[in-house]
Amino acid sequence: MDKKTEKLLYSTGGLVAAFVIVLLVNFVLGAARGRIDLTQGKLYTLSEGTRSVLGRLEAPVKIRLYFSQGAEVPLPIKAYGRRVEDMLAEFRQAGRGKVLVEKLDPEPDSEAEDSATLEGVEAQVVQTGEKFYLGASVGYADQKIALPALAPDREPLLEYDLTRAIARATTTAKPVVGVMSALPVFGMPPSQFTGGQPMEPQVFIGELRRDYTVKRVSLDPERIDDDVKVLLVIHPRGISDKAQYAIDQFVLRGGKLIAFLDPNAYFDQMGQMGGMGGGTPSSLDRLLKAWGLGFDTGKVVLDMRYLTGAGARTLPTLLSLNDSAFAPNDIATARLGSLLMPFAGAFTGKPVEGLSETVLMKTSSYSQLVDSFSATAQGEAAVRGFKPSNTEYALALRLTGKFKTAFPDGRPKADDRGKAAAAKAAQATTDPAPLKESSADNAVVLVGDSDFINDGAAVQIQEIFGQRIVIPRNGNIAFAQALVDQFAGDPALIKLRSRASAARPFVRIRDMEARAQQAYLGKIKDLETNLGQTQEKLNALQKGRGPAAGAMLSAEQQSELENFRRKAAETRLALKEVRRELRSESEALQFWTKVVNIALMPLLVAIAGIAFAILRRRRAPSL
Repeated sequence: MDKKTEKLLYSTGGLVAAFVIVLLVNFVLGAARGRIDLTQGKLYTLSEGTRSVLGRLEAPVKIRLYFSQGAEVPLPIKAYGRRVEDMLAEFRQAGRGKVLVEKLDPEPDSEAEDSATLEGVEAQVVQTGEKFYLGASVGYADQKIALPALAPDREPLLEYDLTRAIARATTTAKPVVGVMSALPVFGMPPSQFTGGQPMEPQVFIGELRRDYTVKRVSLDPERIDDDVKVLLVIHPRGISDKAQYAIDQFVLRGGKLIAFLDPNAYFDQMGQMGGMGGGTPSSLDRLLKAWGLGFDTGKVVLDMRYLTGAGARTLPTLLSLNDSAFAPNDIATARLGSLLMPFAGAFTGKPVEGLSETVLMKTSSYSQLVDSFSATAQGEAAVRGFKPSNTEYALALRLTGKFKTAFPDGRPKADDRGKAAAAKAAQATTDPAPLKESSADNAVVLVGDSDFINDGAAVQIQEIFGQRIVIPRNGNIAFAQALVDQFAGDPALIKLRSRASAARPFVRIRDMEARAQQAYLGKIKDLETNLGQTQEKLNALQKGRGPAAGAMLSAEQQSELENFRRKAAETRLALKEVRRELRSESEALQFWTKVVNIALMPLLVAIAGIAFAILRRRRAPSL
């Protein structure tokens, strides 16, 4: 065998061996599914809370994804559907065999479409009238939870929605949510305050009853029942130290607390003498002090950025909040859109050692705390004497960590009126030893307003053909529900974050367009100014000539008119130049961005291959 044939044989064998090695390495790495998430916002990294929920699964959970593959599906929906598939792949990998994913294409009149309908997945309709499906169902043993429609606008909450569905499916009984309130949130029988008609329960309470077992808790309890997982305190007007002690011990036992306090409860129709309504304060002063916080019940927030109304009807204490007021990465405040807070209070101070604070909602720096008795002032009277505080006040916050008791001396002593009741309660129940500190980390949410969940601020109720139709006005109910969902579900849900969006806009191009737009508007303003000045000069010259001069233009007027026309032509040329420069810079940036994204990696591989070949050639022994 000559050297040429031997070299060819070795070369062929080497190629085959390299091919086999690449196949084996690809197979091993493919089975391991190891990868690094380099995306901004960690789009493909599951939160610690999700991994905790999946890690505790005792039996397999099955996720069925119903995703239409036909041509009728809009391209943005198809792209989002593929991202949903990527997310489910992450769930399957993190579940280590306990998460099963099945993908179905519900074509018209198919078994998959029938299955989608039975499992609560809803068809979505495009403008042409054609239907498509993008939804999921989560099954665990006999439990099934439907996600009827997965919408792109909820993409930041996709991981949370899937994890919550899994947590709900694995729960055998509905969690118990206790509600303590001085307001008639559970409705009222006919009375003079209801116009002789019964008052329906608040819509928020009805929504809670769909997913949870709701238990009414008195405003003066000896102890919060052990089966209550979440205690919702709504405007605890006149709450006693005894009741605060019961709440304190509930939190130290690991119970979750959500408190809606208020410096000026507008909808408190029972709080004033004679039922005149409105303006009553509430707080949890003993607990807040122990946690290092303050809540002045004599002050409401006035915010000139989030005011409601205009002109004489301006009401700067009725806060119309938007996304800039919400925590951007928190599950509870993501995708709220807007929220209405009437006459809210602010939390001040710094949490004590061992507790950390997450601000969920805040005012703008163009705000001020004003006396609550002037909360309903409107128009000029409301803003007279306004001085911005340059402080962003916390309207809602979450405390996390290990809580210490606000009652180091134990249960507060009852006064003479309460001694008999306390003695009777002591006979019925044995008071356990008071807790001094929580044994594990816990969480409490505080909101500086209670009116926002009232039907008058949150929903619009219509009677249509005898049916009671509830239409949300804003994100008020959604915010309150999100808080309860986080606390009533798996504790790991609190650790979940809102995910970044997969859409990556050209930020620099948008900045360039904004600068160009500013320059463009500046040129237009200059042109309008010149036009106004020329018109004034023409009018002055016309007046100077007198009424007998007629409609003919004088030489001076003609000169001014020609001057204006010349400046207008120059300005139009300048505007064209601004637009041309913008297009040139924008198109150049987009071009080079595409070149880098498309050609950079192949170019680097080619350069590496050439360098490797040159190095190998230099090291090869000469024949």
